[in-house]
Amino acid sequence: MKTFKIFLAALFAVVLSATTSAQTNGQTKTTSVKTETFKVWGACGMCKTRIENAVKTEGATTADWDLKTKMLTVTFNPKKTSIDAFGKKLASVGHDTEKYKAPDDVYAKLPGCCHYERSK
Repeated sequence: MKTFKIFLAALFAVVLSATTSAQTNGQTKTTSVKTETFKVWGACGMCKTRIENAVKTEGATTADWDLKTKMLTVTFNPKKTSIDAFGKKLASVGHDTEKYKAPDDVYAKLPGCCHYERSK
């Protein structure tokens, strides 16, 4: 009977430890993910693909650009990347954001269907 009580106490300790560890891991994951939305100019489906791929290569875990509203929603780990990094990357592939403007020569190299109206 004494052996059974020791076994039961050890089993309880293991289960309690595993539960605490699972809760801690879940909290870490939720606090390290951030979702932001910002404006990115583009004009077509090719732009959508280019914009989403650009931010994914810069560290976004998900990206969805809406052609109609020109709004990009990204999910990312703020310890690994930032909105500024996304803006710079988008400008480097030819797409203006509210904070960063694509170089004129890069914009000029976009396919004709991708040319959007740029602010002066």
